[in-house]
Amino acid sequence: MRSVMTLSHGQASTVIQTIKAHLEAEKKGAAVAVVDEHGDLLAFIRTDGCRYASVTIAINKAYTAAREHIPSAEMGKRSREEGFPMTNFGELRYVTWGGGLPIITRGQVLGAVGVSGLPEAEDVEVAQIGINALQLS
Repeated sequence: MRSVMTLSHGQASTVIQTIKAHLEAEKKGAAVAVVDEHGDLLAFIRTDGCRYASVTIAINKAYTAAREHIPSAEMGKRSREEGFPMTNFGELRYVTWGGGLPIITRGQVLGAVGVSGLPEAEDVEVAQIGINALQLS
């Protein structure tokens, strides 16, 4: 029987604190969300200088990545390439912008990180910095 791993609050805090330190060093504002494998919020921060609209977007980027087990940008790519509207999923919280990345270890999705408030490519880069801090195999 396969053991089930979960993302702990401590791990979620590590992601948040790592990204917070990075954003503060760069003097940039963003919203950062960490969710569990179901997309439920475990930890969140909105750093100084972040626009309020980024709050919901960060949470929903993480939600999308956790629920679909793929980066949030991949949802947008598939939607465009395969010609299906996002409403076909029946899930209004899904977003298609980059910045939501699943946290995966040993083939299992433990949760996801969502970053919003920076240019899209930078949101992705910052989310990966947080995941790398977990040092998962």
